[in-house]
Amino acid sequence: MHVWAHLKVINHHRFLVCKYCFRLGLYWQGLTHDLSKYSPQEFWVGAKYFQGDRSPNDAERRDKGYSSAWLHHKGRNRHHLEYWTDYGGHGEGIVGVEMPRKYVAEMFCDRLAASRVYRGSQFQLEDPWKFFQRSKTHTILNKKTEELLESMLVKLKDEGEDAAFAYIRRDVLGKQPPDSRP
Repeated sequence: MHVWAHLKVINHHRFLVCKYCFRLGLYWQGLTHDLSKYSPQEFWVGAKYFQGDRSPNDAERRDKGYSSAWLHHKGRNRHHLEYWTDYGGHGEGIVGVEMPRKYVAEMFCDRLAASRVYRGSQFQLEDPWKFFQRSKTHTILNKKTEELLESMLVKLKDEGEDAAFAYIRRDVLGKQPPDSRP
């Protein structure tokens, strides 16, 4: 069991997401991000399967064939695309539902923070975009949500953090920059 190491990773990740959400004016989402990771259903599994450089859910999935922690987590956290799946209305099976923009923005923050935490000193601004590219082949994601998230990740990769956060705050969320308020 890697209780302290797992707790340290969770806390570091949540701190970064909170900081990023605050930059976007998403204060409540920042404060409440991933609180389910402290629940016994997720925390003890994470401590048992802790790896340090990627999600412990991957190791649990390899061991058991599924991740009980992930099944618990994705159903409680709206910033995960898996939360937004449902049966299509025309018999097409399970489809991605368009996510509200504030949760897509939180998903951006989550991916940026996870990349920073897991990649450590090897982190590069293109890492969240690369991870997204690898996952596109096996995820169920609404096309509009996919395009919106990709626009954020490309802005980060090509123009940097300040440009990405300004774009999301202004063009995605429709919020004024913090320094332009009266």
